[in-house]
Amino acid sequence: MLLTAPIFAQSVDDYIELVRGVLKLEKKAVVAEAMMLTSAESGPFWELYNEYELAVNKVQNKRVALIKDYAQNFGTMTDAKADELMKGHLAFQGELLKLKKSYYNKFKKILPTGKAAKFLQIDNKIEALVNAELALEIPVVEISK
Repeated sequence: MLLTAPIFAQSVDDYIELVRGVLKLEKKAVVAEAMMLTSAESGPFWELYNEYELAVNKVQNKRVALIKDYAQNFGTMTDAKADELMKGHLAFQGELLKLKKSYYNKFKKILPTGKAAKFLQIDNKIEALVNAELALEIPVVEISK
C-alpha cells in the first residue's frame, strides 16, 4: 500500500498540472478576445499578464496543498485540523488579494484604468467559475468524534 501512495500522488499532481494547462490556454483565449487591446497595448499587456499568471500560480500552489491536506484528513478531521486548514485558506485568500491589488496597479501603468479594471474583472469571473466547480467537488467538513 505504501508503494502505491507516491504513484497516486504523482498522478494527482500530473492531473492538476494538466487541468492548469488547459485552464491557462482557455483563460488566455478568453482574455485576448475580451480585452480588445490595441497593437501598442498588446506587447506590454501580455508580458505583464504572463508575469501575473506565474505569480498567481505560485499562490495557487498553496491552495492546492490545502486541498490535498483536506482530502488526506477528511475521514479523520478534528477541530484542530479544521482550524488549521481554515486559517491556511484565509491566509491564501489574503495573499491572493494582495497580489491582485499589486498587479492591478501595474496594469494601470500600461493600460487605461478602464481596461485594467476590465482585465481584473475578467480574471475574477474566471476565478469564480473555478471556485464554483471546486465548491461542487469538495465536500463540507465533517468532524470525527
